[in-house]
Amino acid sequence: MQTAETRKKDIISFFLKKGLLVNNELLEYLRDEQKFSEFAGLVDKNLQENITVLNNRIESFISQRQDLNWVEFEKLEAASERNGIDDRSLVNSLLAARNTESKTTEKPESSVKIISSYEAPPKKREANDFVEYFNSRYLMLEKLLKHRHGMQNVISINRISNKKSREEVSVIGMVMDKKYTKNGNCIIDIEDRTGSIKVLINKNRQDLYKTAKDVVLDEVIGIIGVNGNNIIFANNLIFPGIPITQEIKKCNDEAYALFLSDIHVGSKDFLKQDFDRFLKWINLETGTEAQKHIASAVKYIFIIGDLVDGCGVYPGQEKELEIKDIKNQYMVCAELLKNIPSYIEIIICPGNHDAMRLAEPQLPIYRDFAEPLYQLPNVTSTSNPAMVNIHSSGNFPGFDVLLYHGCSFDFYVTEVESIRNNGGYDRADLLMKFLLQKRHLAPSYTSTLYVPDIKSDFLVIDKVPDFFVSGHIHKASATNHKGITLISSSCWQGKTAYQEKVGHNPEPSRVPIVNLRTRQMKILKFGK
Repeated sequence: MQTAETRKKDIISFFLKKGLLVNNELLEYLRDEQKFSEFAGLVDKNLQENITVLNNRIESFISQRQDLNWVEFEKLEAASERNGIDDRSLVNSLLAARNTESKTTEKPESSVKIISSYEAPPKKREANDFVEYFNSRYLMLEKLLKHRHGMQNVISINRISNKKSREEVSVIGMVMDKKYTKNGNCIIDIEDRTGSIKVLINKNRQDLYKTAKDVVLDEVIGIIGVNGNNIIFANNLIFPGIPITQEIKKCNDEAYALFLSDIHVGSKDFLKQDFDRFLKWINLETGTEAQKHIASAVKYIFIIGDLVDGCGVYPGQEKELEIKDIKNQYMVCAELLKNIPSYIEIIICPGNHDAMRLAEPQLPIYRDFAEPLYQLPNVTSTSNPAMVNIHSSGNFPGFDVLLYHGCSFDFYVTEVESIRNNGGYDRADLLMKFLLQKRHLAPSYTSTLYVPDIKSDFLVIDKVPDFFVSGHIHKASATNHKGITLISSSCWQGKTAYQEKVGHNPEPSRVPIVNLRTRQMKILKFGK
């Protein structure tokens, strides 16, 4: 006959094999063979890594004949120890959570609303499509410029010849060319739908001359100046820009949005340990009480492109890949994102490493390559660029968020003097302010690959956002510009051989986060 001591040893041995410890109170309870058999069945059915110690509080729950939710049990138990919650209250809380979960058979209505996401079907492009594309861009930006101060009396270029010499004129045109004379003056050639004309910016007008240096080809600008002999002598350059400082919108409840980018799953340089630290924090498993409080209030996570490292993105990339199959890269990525609590909305747009065409606007990540991502119930997938609205309610309009991965950034770091000489890749804020001034995400023809759409230029920033968020340059920053929050996300990839070659120094594993109630911004660090 089995002794009481032997019985205890057998029970302890059973749970040790499953990686679990049993405290003395629960051990006494489990000496009854029927109770042990019932409890062992529940453990086998629900065992997870989240539980390491079994205690007598679980006895109360078992008496209800319910399946154990180990994750919720451990979270509520920790709260009960801090706040003095008794066993009955703990059981009721678990049952309430379980009943709520069982009633939720469908995904609840999302608090993420897509304002604009490019979904035009593929079609053959012809030469005339490019003409119509630039015409549509011109008309969209002309409309914005006509609302700027000094642009109310705009005339078309073909009517300037009817003006007297030295008479003041205002015109709007697309930049065809920019060059400098032997005397150092700047000459800009502009055109509208009626003709073209030269604009001279005198080098002695230092502020205006400095502004002219940042004018790029194919952008649409306004000119105020005086008429000459088939030339305009500029007195002012007008950009579409953000005309006035916007009201800094704030919500009434405490909620946070955080911003990720350039995860690069599949790369040998993917910083999995750092990303695991982020996942533990978002699940309230690490951090101070204040940090856990912030994590508990996160409602939105944006991932601004380059979820995976891709395949064949650049010559010799296969040597730097840990996972060489693109579908497997997305499968592993989805497994990581699955660890983010399901009540947090995840908004994803593609980047240049994702399974997708390089030309912008990019469609949402192709489903046939990334099906596991689309199976996650809390994911919203958009194009690049896109605009979404978050956190709206009956009495609050929500926040409009402009997403753009940032492929054009490389071009403007090189070509725009004010950005190049003031930090370049280290100054994402300058890049984003520059594009807001142009009201276009890639104004120059050669700044990014693009697909001409004859109906509209999807890269025009026709609506002023509350947030403008990007990635691509692997450095985190957060600032405000005229009431718009500008955020550049970091990366989760160590320095690659290519970055070493071009002298680019990424700052990985940093997460910008915004309190939507106060609009205060922080950058959390998860790297060592």
